[in-house]
Amino acid sequence: MRIASLVTRITQQMRRDRRTLALFFLAPLLILTLMYFIFDTEASDLKIVVTGSDETIVKALKKADFQVTAAEEFSQEKMIEKDTDGWLHVENGKMKLTLLNDEPTRAKAVQMQMMQGFQGNEKNTPSIEEKYVYGDATTKGFDTFSPMLVSFFVFFFVFLIAGIALLKERTSGTLERLLATPIKRYEIVAGYVIGYGLFALIQTIIVVLYAVNVLDIVLVGSIWLVLLTNILVALVALSLGTLLSSFATSEFQMVQFIPLVIVPQVFFTGIFPLDGMSDWLQKIGKVMPLYYASDAMNGIMYKGFTFNEVLLDLLILLAFAIVFITINIISLKKYRAL
Repeated sequence: MRIASLVTRITQQMRRDRRTLALFFLAPLLILTLMYFIFDTEASDLKIVVTGSDETIVKALKKADFQVTAAEEFSQEKMIEKDTDGWLHVENGKMKLTLLNDEPTRAKAVQMQMMQGFQGNEKNTPSIEEKYVYGDATTKGFDTFSPMLVSFFVFFFVFLIAGIALLKERTSGTLERLLATPIKRYEIVAGYVIGYGLFALIQTIIVVLYAVNVLDIVLVGSIWLVLLTNILVALVALSLGTLLSSFATSEFQMVQFIPLVIVPQVFFTGIFPLDGMSDWLQKIGKVMPLYYASDAMNGIMYKGFTFNEVLLDLLILLAFAIVFITINIISLKKYRAL
């Protein structure tokens, strides 16, 4: 009988908590649907440019399912600009293959398909000299998305800790007592952002230095630029976490935002190839902060991008933070109009 009473109480509590019920039943469907569309998309065709070649080689590559473009001149700069997977240059019977290698899996696919395309030729499989724009022959897939993981963990923990910390301020009555003073809304938000931001800054520095110096994660660009990027990521996470905490009444409800806010962003960080996704999926990714954080981190740590080359990503992250902070200030109106 006591067990039945306990079951009845729990059932009634769950029925009254509509947010928990929605999360419990709808969130898995949302994430599963997103995964279906992402994994159901086909990988984009491999693009290769051929210079100094004859029609025989071009036909062999087309037969191997490459998107082949014959050109008189080409360069590494054009490879990067046009996102070309490979550039095959033929001169005096020798072949030189330059691989973009921004995604090692695609670079290896180029090598395999090229060997298959040349099999059965009169000269058999030719000897090909290989060169890489990014990385080298030993580059693994983890080298390309490990920089993205650094930003993800900074974002995730700052979001969660900042949100729960501000939630405790509200539930303990500290925020209400603060609002009883003449302090302005923007001063409250600025105080919380700077206060928690100092700890977020320390955490960011520790995570980045540990990843680079202890785990030996690839770093081609400037570590100062890596730190700047992750500081902006932490600022976005901090402002978003404090904003969403105003819609929660308990730590459990704060955690409920993770599958709705954090998990969908993971799919657009580059861990899963974005090129093969449908256009509408790629557009969804471009409204998520981690999309730009991952793009900047991959560019800096793996490709050696400079400040100017990631400036747009950094400005967009800053814009996200400003928008979230502004909404934070406005949301305090429901507690007190100043």
